[in-house]
Amino acid sequence: MSATALIPVANSTAPPFPCFTTTRARRKPFLRNSLVIATAEDQSSTEIPPPESVARRLILLRHASSSWENRSLRDHDRPLNEFGRADAVNLSQKLEQLGWIPELILSSDAQRTRETLKIMQEKVRAFLEAEVHFISSFYSVAAMDGQTAEHLQKAICKYSTNEIFTIMCMGHNKGWEEAASMLSGASIELQTCNAALLEATGKTWEEAFRLAGFGGWKLHRIIKPDTDI
Repeated sequence: MSATALIPVANSTAPPFPCFTTTRARRKPFLRNSLVIATAEDQSSTEIPPPESVARRLILLRHASSSWENRSLRDHDRPLNEFGRADAVNLSQKLEQLGWIPELILSSDAQRTRETLKIMQEKVRAFLEAEVHFISSFYSVAAMDGQTAEHLQKAICKYSTNEIFTIMCMGHNKGWEEAASMLSGASIELQTCNAALLEATGKTWEEAFRLAGFGGWKLHRIIKPDTDI
């Protein structure tokens, strides 16, 4: 992978309704032009409390084994081989058994990552419930020294919300094992269809990355297709 690409620019809070007060007895909220006009007392009772600091779980998954049979294909377009398809099935089951089911999936748009995800979704239906974004820059950034961890952080903070607690990023080496090593502070090797399970704590994903920094993410384990659960 030699091509370079940057993650696209962002791919959102309306001002509150004005409050109306009066010295006379407070009226019940009424409708006008489909908008609810409420008093300050009504609004204060519906204020949303700030988010609490919670565990933020990150799955860094390298695609399953791909085929070199058709030498005329671009590297970007190579499909999985027989072993890779079987590994994708097994890994999806391992993640389900561990309860690490992502609510958001960010993936390289290469054929082998798309196919890995498709097989996982077919085997474990819970993966179908996740929001999915295919990001072209995930393919190229993995070939750049020292770039992947920061690139993943920016992508995660762009696409995530406070209500999302588990995210899976799918991509390629050398960047994926480099990012896993930088975030955890451990020396991590990711063979094809291996996943690093990482965790940090924060009210938001931005806070989790800021507080943990590089080296502060907890490495739960490395999951492989033949891992015993």
